Amino acid sequence: MTGLVVIRHAPTPWNRARRLQGHSDIALDDAGRAVALSWRPGVAAWSGWRLLSSPLRRASETAALLFPGQSLTIEPRLVEMSFGDWEGKTLAQLRGEKGAEVEEREVMGLDFHAPGGESPRQVQARLQSLLAEIASDGRDTVCIAHKAVLRALYARATGWDMQAKPPQKVQFGCAHLFDLDAAGHPALRQLNIPLSSRTVPA
Repeated sequence: MTGLVVIRHAPTPWNRARRLQGHSDIALDDAGRAVALSWRPGVAAWSGWRLLSSPLRRASETAALLFPGQSLTIEPRLVEMSFGDWEGKTLAQLRGEKGAEVEEREVMGLDFHAPGGESPRQVQARLQSLLAEIASDGRDTVCIAHKAVLRALYARATGWDMQAKPPQKVQFGCAHLFDLDAAGHPALRQLNIPLSSRTVPA
């Protein structure tokens, strides 16, 4: 088995405003960088593991703050799920503007997608080739990624169809540990490993 740790990036101004970010390349601000630095003691166990990051700045900046001086590989397959035409808006705003359309899409589970965006099932498909490569290489790996990417991976590992509530809530400010078999199929080893005692909104 190959170990895989996935950590969602530190918060951005759009996270605090609850705006959908998707492929929008929103950087960390001072508050987000402070959060990442508060996590650093919690990642010591994985220092020296191979380090991959989404190409979006909020992820690559988080990776550099968590693992200073460590070699970082930018991995396009870790990019956040695209929210298409909905990026930059909040769910509350969309529900007010779109009403029934939003409700209809939200119950689609793995096939949910915003207009012009991706679905979790499509995210799983692009992740699978990466997972297979990590497993083939056999090197324990840390990935700094995004909420929708992490949820898609969790669904793949547990069989959650994303239509009901998840078996466990995926918490922010935590690391999530998976095992990959020889083919790159993920199994959940431990969810919600705290990175600090600081409370961060989900």
